[in-house]
Amino acid sequence: MTADRSEERTLALAALFQALALVRTLATQGNADGPAFSTSLASVLRIDAPSTASVFEGGGGLRLGMQTLLQQLGGRQADAMINRMALTVLRLERRLMGDPPRVEHLQQGLRDAQRQAEHFGSADHPTVVARMAALYAETLSSLRPRVLVTGNPQMLNQPAIVERIRAALLAAVRAAVLWRQLGGSQWRLLLQRRQTLMLARGLLTRNRLDQG
Repeated sequence: MTADRSEERTLALAALFQALALVRTLATQGNADGPAFSTSLASVLRIDAPSTASVFEGGGGLRLGMQTLLQQLGGRQADAMINRMALTVLRLERRLMGDPPRVEHLQQGLRDAQRQAEHFGSADHPTVVARMAALYAETLSSLRPRVLVTGNPQMLNQPAIVERIRAALLAAVRAAVLWRQLGGSQWRLLLQRRQTLMLARGLLTRNRLDQG
């Protein structure tokens, strides 16, 4: 694979980790990084984007994802919950893509959510978030393995937070699908872990320079 393809895979993997980092903070604290949440949800609705970078607004909104990727793959201070969810999402993505009727239902729902986002002017508008959450429940919650989210019961008992968590999980699955389409696999990740970390550091540095 070319360096460009490797960089694209790294972007998609960072997007996966970003979505799961958002799930983590929502479940434990009830809030999430606003720009990161917006980027992750917007990526779900960019179904026919011309490039990987354009799915994630050039990668500028994936700073949290890059930082989380480095933390999780770097071998230090890795969050066990995020790693567990990541492995489950990758397995869930395989089950989803092996079920064409379910994929078609999901794609139709995402087209509806696109129209809502255009109407409200934002992918993270509460109405759009609720639609994404419902789509996750309709298409992915019944598949196995289920993504088990643990956290603060006070947060997990609030419907609005649960909707945001489900929408973020949908973004994680979207990133997993893209990562796989770009040639990603757990075996390749194991073999190219050092290269992935190097690319993530480079992308994070570029992001900081671009944003001043």
